Amino acid sequence: MAPKVASVADLLALRGGEAMDLNDRFLNPQLGRIVRTLGFDREWAHGEGAHLIDAEGNRYLDLLCGYGTFAVGRNHPDVIAALRDLMDARSANLPQLGVSLLPGALAEALVARAPERIAAMVPANTGTEAVEAAIKLARAATGRPRILYATHAFHGLTLGLLSLNGDEQFRAGFGPLLPGCDSVPFGDLEALERETQHGDVAAFIVEPVQGKGVNLPPDGYLEGAQRSCRAHGTLFVCDEVQTGLGRTGRFFALEHWGLDPDMICVAKALSGGFVPVGGVLVSAAVRERVFDGMERGVRHGSTFGGNDMAAAAGLATLGVIEREGLVERAAQLGELLLELTVPLVERYEIVRDVRGLGLMWAIELGTPASLRRRAVWSLVERAQSGLAAQLLVVPLFHQHRIFCQVAGHRMNVVKALPALVVEEQEIRRFAHALEEVVARADRMGAAVGRLGWDLARGGARALRR
Repeated sequence: MAPKVASVADLLALRGGEAMDLNDRFLNPQLGRIVRTLGFDREWAHGEGAHLIDAEGNRYLDLLCGYGTFAVGRNHPDVIAALRDLMDARSANLPQLGVSLLPGALAEALVARAPERIAAMVPANTGTEAVEAAIKLARAATGRPRILYATHAFHGLTLGLLSLNGDEQFRAGFGPLLPGCDSVPFGDLEALERETQHGDVAAFIVEPVQGKGVNLPPDGYLEGAQRSCRAHGTLFVCDEVQTGLGRTGRFFALEHWGLDPDMICVAKALSGGFVPVGGVLVSAAVRERVFDGMERGVRHGSTFGGNDMAAAAGLATLGVIEREGLVERAAQLGELLLELTVPLVERYEIVRDVRGLGLMWAIELGTPASLRRRAVWSLVERAQSGLAAQLLVVPLFHQHRIFCQVAGHRMNVVKALPALVVEEQEIRRFAHALEEVVARADRMGAAVGRLGWDLARGGARALRR
């Protein structure tokens, strides 16, 4: 018998402790096992600003940030107010064969903040939809079949975007993927030039800073990539789904290099953390070539793309970013975070690199120099490549109530994406806690033993499910 459909208030009040059980029964039990193994199986009750709060009232600094979605913080009152205003207005949302005001106003606001070449927006619901749309628009606008992407890229997990995903762990088992999608090494201009000069490449799609490992481009790379694309009639597309809207200390990350792309993909933070929203910002030339007649006016779209709720959330989010100076704040706090953490490279054998741009930050671990520590490292890596990164993630969570992530499958990179509203004292607290767990990890033996115990305990909980 189907369960009675209860009100949201009743569900939250009466069934708050059932989230993991419902996930295991009806959603993704393997995710449940991962969460329990790491000991992350908290009953999350609230979100506020840069923090998650569990059912016992414990506050966790959230450096996962919904993979960058909560840039203006969780449950920002200004975004809530905008959504309530819209619901009270009972707008004529999604007339479909007609238009409403708010999507156009959001497009206007984004175009005003974009480089000169950008003239319009093609609405989408998510970052994945935005990048998928960029593929379609590029092929239609150029009449060419091929799409280039960079090694180590992410972009998304639909079948189309697995074709642009640089991680075989995500791609395996889902082929055949889209034909005509080819990778070039990130940072290698000569390789890109060899491909674009054939004259059959519709677009090169690139993250200005790669999200999966927080990989920054070499000096001159993105500027050179744009020149190569222009020279050979290839569209230059920046995937700013994670880097956009202030994350790197500029409204768009591409501003760091003075880029003027043909398309920009946006999503994540634009939602304010509430309503899925995305879009492709496009040049006038792309729009005119794709939608080149009345009979082609609806050749791309989606049912909920450009809905009033998404547009209201996006407009409110832009307002928060501007009023609270979050772009400048990300630049300043990002500099502080690097200042506090870059010295770890010199202090500890296990730290290979610390890098970041604005409030997009990562620490990479590597094989220690000393013989004994190298032996322990090899043992951990043989057990599972990338496991050493959990030497930081697990104790940060359990001992310091700081929630962050390993930056990619089988990678020894730990990544942080703080909300742009994070307080300076929390950045300092994170840096202090990080050094504490790095120092312990650098000793390897004791750290591995403690991690093994924590994971074994979490694994036992997972197996009991």
